[in-house]
Amino acid sequence: MLNIVFVLFLTAASPCSPPAVGPSPVSVAEERHLPRLEWSTLIPAWLRHRQLGLHMKGQHFMLEDSIFWIFGGSIHYFRVPREYWRDRLLKMRACGLNTLTTYVPWNLHEPERGKFNFSGNLDLEAFVLMAAEIGLWVILRPGPYICSEIDLGGLPSWLLQDSGMKLRTTYKGFTEAVDLYFDHLMSRVVPLQYKHGGPIIAVQVENEYGSYDRDPAYMPYIKKALEDRGIIELLLTSDNKDGLKKGMVHGVLATINLQTRQELQLMNTFLVSVQGIQPKMVMEYWTGWFDSWGGPHNILDSSEVLETVTAIIDAGSSINLYMFHGGTNFGFINGAMHFHEYKSDVTSYDYDAVLTEAGDYTAKYSKLREFFGSFSDAPLPPPPKPLPKMTYEPLIPVFYLSLWDVLSFIGEPIKSEKPINMENLPVNDGNGQAFGYILYETIITSSGTLSGVVRDRGQVFLDTVSIGFMDYKTTKIIIPLIQGYTFLRILVENRGRVNYGNNIDDQRKGIIGNLYLNDSPLKKFRIYSLDMKKSFFQRFSIDKWTRIPDVPTVPAFFFCGFVIGSSPSDTFLKLEVCKPPLPILSSVFSEG
Repeated sequence: MLNIVFVLFLTAASPCSPPAVGPSPVSVAEERHLPRLEWSTLIPAWLRHRQLGLHMKGQHFMLEDSIFWIFGGSIHYFRVPREYWRDRLLKMRACGLNTLTTYVPWNLHEPERGKFNFSGNLDLEAFVLMAAEIGLWVILRPGPYICSEIDLGGLPSWLLQDSGMKLRTTYKGFTEAVDLYFDHLMSRVVPLQYKHGGPIIAVQVENEYGSYDRDPAYMPYIKKALEDRGIIELLLTSDNKDGLKKGMVHGVLATINLQTRQELQLMNTFLVSVQGIQPKMVMEYWTGWFDSWGGPHNILDSSEVLETVTAIIDAGSSINLYMFHGGTNFGFINGAMHFHEYKSDVTSYDYDAVLTEAGDYTAKYSKLREFFGSFSDAPLPPPPKPLPKMTYEPLIPVFYLSLWDVLSFIGEPIKSEKPINMENLPVNDGNGQAFGYILYETIITSSGTLSGVVRDRGQVFLDTVSIGFMDYKTTKIIIPLIQGYTFLRILVENRGRVNYGNNIDDQRKGIIGNLYLNDSPLKKFRIYSLDMKKSFFQRFSIDKWTRIPDVPTVPAFFFCGFVIGSSPSDTFLKLEVCKPPLPILSSVFSEG
């Protein structure tokens, strides 16, 4: 069997018991002298009639009539192959945690307005029910904005077709879209709530709004939108130290996000001063950090993690490990940061988390399993065995297609007097283009200075010859002397919309506004949507590919294959730097 890329497999594990109440200490010291529930037991008799759910009594969380401590961990179903959900969740439970937290990415579930996808790797209900089967409670974080280092913080790019859009506010164009999305999403979520027999014990209201804080009516609107659609479990907010004072909403418990022990003082002083004596929770204890393209891999020492987790519990706070397992920003879904300069996030969401991107154990896992295991009289479930890995032979590209050859068989270009940004292209049933590349093409007859706003990176060509790049720092480029009519082409890459910050309204991609040559706007563009979807590559019939010449014309797509035999194992692609570097439009195919 010939396979173009690796395929992941997982043998299903045996089913586990429904959620059982985890340890419920008053403090670490006191907990060691309290009776504990067996984690392996079925739901006790007093939970069979679910009435109160997770609620607050003084400084404690209560589940029905018993004190309950949340020992949580974050795994995002959309960042883990569905075949491995069970493996990751079993590892979470074996670490001594009792609660799963996950975001819900609006942009992936409603990629086109009114068209919803909750299948395959996006089957939220299956993920939540699997967590219940394994013995985990669930805290759901449905947004609509989630940050999460995902493109536009999980908001769909088609929202930006509205030139006046004001995201994360009560602007009518935004709330109308949220209402329709929540109508669909909550119809799936409501039956999964604790009081309806499901594992969801709490729901978060938006995410870190205190850092944004543009509309005082917004958070009350989101709270009401959840309640009006049948959300009846405990509601929470979540903010970092900079937004904690502004992110609160009446009737909702505030929680904090942090990484250092020094920040715990905020929880012990500010939260008590504004909320009185209520349960404390670190909704996001950052076990590591995400990486940006071109930067180092962020690492947080396992001993420091253990010390901080211990300090959080000793402070009388519940905790959620963000991330327990990070996974992968599949395709183009990575976000970006843009404060002093634009930095896109990498495809990996390893996060230096408790489990690696591949789901392997770390020193953090061993130390935390011992720590959380000390709160249970019964032994924790055994951790699943590590999954096998395989190193395959190097891949040598054999066939290729130049981008310029591809243009002839991908369909007619869009014709426009002016450049059109990615989100407003008349494609995908009027929903624009979310990810990938755009090629802009027009004819020029003179040299001079080319200028314009290109987001995020544009490679400039005269006919098929590259003459440079335009991006956030380089907004002008010199067009050398030309003779006669010449094709000016700009291949623009969307490297990820920012997921956090006050500039999320300005995340349109492609060429924004006019493109100028010597201060005169260029006209009559031909625009090619290169969205890199599966349907895009299906146009590349086998007869179109040619063997790679000694000097290939780039940009180009390259094609190679390898044999994996009858027992495939996990592997990763390592892309070595070519010398000299070749500008490549990456393509991934899978057959067989």
